[in-house]
Amino acid sequence: MGRHEDRARAPLGGRLTLVSVAVPVPGLGLLTYRVPDGVAPPSRGARVVVPLGRRAVTGCVVETDASPPPGATLRDISAVLDAEAFLPGPVVDLALWVGEYYMAGPGGALAIAMPPSARRGRAAAFRTARVVSLARSPGSQAEPRGARQREALALVAERGGAAPVRVLAEAGISSGTISSLAKSGLVTIHDEILERDPFAAGAEADGGGWTLRRPSDPNRGLTDEQTDVLAALRQAADARAFRTVLLHGVTGSGKTELYLRLAGHVMASGRRVLMLVPEIALTPAVAGLFHGWFGRRVAIQHSGLSAGERHDQWQRIRRGDVDIVVGTRSAVFAPLESIGLIVVDEEHESSYKQDEAPRYHGRDVAVMRGRMEGALVLLGSATPSMESAANARAGRYGTERLTRRVLGRPMAATRIVDMRKEYAAHGSDVTLSGALVEAIEARLARGEQSLVLLNRRGFSTVVFCRECGASIECPHCSVTLTFHRAARRLRCHYCNYAAAVPARCGICRGTYLEQSGFGTERLEADVKARFQGARVVRVDRDTIRRRGAIARVLADVEAGRIDVLVGTQMIAKGHDFPAVTLVGVVLADVGLGLADFRASERTFQLLTQVVGRAGRGSVPGEAIIQTLYPDHYSIRAAAAQDYAAFFEQEMKFRIGLEYPPATSLINVVVTGRSAERAMSAAADLVARLRRTRPRPRVIGPAPAPLARIKGAWRVQFFLKGGDRPAMRRAVARGLAERPDLRGRVVVDVDPVSVL
Repeated sequence: MGRHEDRARAPLGGRLTLVSVAVPVPGLGLLTYRVPDGVAPPSRGARVVVPLGRRAVTGCVVETDASPPPGATLRDISAVLDAEAFLPGPVVDLALWVGEYYMAGPGGALAIAMPPSARRGRAAAFRTARVVSLARSPGSQAEPRGARQREALALVAERGGAAPVRVLAEAGISSGTISSLAKSGLVTIHDEILERDPFAAGAEADGGGWTLRRPSDPNRGLTDEQTDVLAALRQAADARAFRTVLLHGVTGSGKTELYLRLAGHVMASGRRVLMLVPEIALTPAVAGLFHGWFGRRVAIQHSGLSAGERHDQWQRIRRGDVDIVVGTRSAVFAPLESIGLIVVDEEHESSYKQDEAPRYHGRDVAVMRGRMEGALVLLGSATPSMESAANARAGRYGTERLTRRVLGRPMAATRIVDMRKEYAAHGSDVTLSGALVEAIEARLARGEQSLVLLNRRGFSTVVFCRECGASIECPHCSVTLTFHRAARRLRCHYCNYAAAVPARCGICRGTYLEQSGFGTERLEADVKARFQGARVVRVDRDTIRRRGAIARVLADVEAGRIDVLVGTQMIAKGHDFPAVTLVGVVLADVGLGLADFRASERTFQLLTQVVGRAGRGSVPGEAIIQTLYPDHYSIRAAAAQDYAAFFEQEMKFRIGLEYPPATSLINVVVTGRSAERAMSAAADLVARLRRTRPRPRVIGPAPAPLARIKGAWRVQFFLKGGDRPAMRRAVARGLAERPDLRGRVVVDVDPVSVL
């Protein structure tokens, strides 16, 4: 990522103010520009509009006293958008580290640290309203004149001393009355910023989807384990020095309660808190809990907010109006100052990893931000990632454990059902085993709730021709199309291509088209047919597209308006459903066949998390896991809730095949219009890498498991080793020698998936 200059025809001369600017172009280094005469030099972190080729882009100033590149001709900044820094210095530093570590360049990383509207160079868009406020020191001779003035003053006083002009007008108070009061010195009239409040909007739109209440009495006694862990964490926070601690607590052990109390302790010391959650689906519940405890001092940040809400929340954080920020991975860049605590809840979740440039991991960036801020970083999980567990075992992270559920509640009793026997007895089309059917019936009879997980969407996963055996595939991706019955469409879950179900086979023109495999849509239909009258709701990406949908479902579960909740991994983690006493898992092994070294880890984590949803109330829970591989170690360990057994077995596999955390990994994917072009380019890059010194260990190239996505053919190779910086330098040198491949190469440092 070397220094670049944007060349122009005008020669460089005289004393000039030069700045280095990061522009949102992947892989591009800093560019040097001149500050025109008569323009105040921008601050570090300010946004500027600069020419780049024939277009103008919004960038961020990184250096305010740059040196001219030798022999360069420079162009002027077109406009300075901010009189002072838009991004605080620590956020700029963090983004620069992200750009370097993940080989994305500084511009892309700095861009994601801003609200979307700010990236496009638009000025801050505030909504304002005219507000009438009682004068603090009215004149001694000032008295209201007439009933309307007295009524207006009373109305303003009832609203705490300030009321919008609109509210007064609705009460029949004229603008003339207000003007007279202002001239008498009894009131003042001013513009006030109206912030779009996602908490209020969520409660209104979702019928109470936000949980705006305290989850428990803050004075309630903790368990002995919670008390000991909280004391240790408070001591670590009070040290005011960087430290990372892994909080390994079984499901239902009260980790969220500790987050809340530790946050209150840190706030009382005058510092602030950053709380990260892995998915938007979890944000309403967690944000609602924090809002219930700490009120208006909480802000939220995630992509599910409207543009206006996200802008207003970001500005509140930047102004210092909040003490706690709750959000998804991008919230790690929130402009929050004086951070004393960073919590990464469900730290093992793959959704913390961004799947486009810059491909950063929110958990690891949170650790780096904690280092920069001198803060305590708390990583919480019932199923820690292999990386975090390995760091804890090596002593790089501290460890605190919660081994028991609160109130002495037992873990769910778990049964494994061998579906090979079910298929032999009832045919391969069965979705619900006899054991699961009986268990759901028992819960319905007792008025308890059930949760059924299938981590696959759609009605059927394959549509094929019975005559020639050909399946209907996506024309752009190397996958079969999934049938969605409600929409009567075939859809690709990678590029979103959709088509009607054909009447004939595209290969042999046969008319006998069959469906095979099933997803959550089919499972929902089977549950409704089997348990008629039961209130069954499905949660997956197809059913929660509308804003607020997931919050409404969660509220309905909590209120007892749902008997059986069917869904994908969205329902498996982070939720607290006291009335759910049964969890069923259909196709528990659906992810084990993937060509990905993390397949077993993901299976274990998903099963452990969803089993943990059962029995969190006063009634003991039960879990039934349906699988074709009942003896696989990930399934056995999940059924037993035995993390240690899984970790030991999985580490043997990782060490033997040299995968993280046993080694570092960089995944490089080269795309092309044909498989041959992609392979040729990848082979050339690999040859260049193998000529570098020290020579990195390179595996490949080979066709990617998903050989074609969105029309692009994909070839990949890996770099493995213990020196990650040297590996990154080798890749950077290879790409510098092939600038024609820019845009065709994806570099993923520390990948969470290699598909």
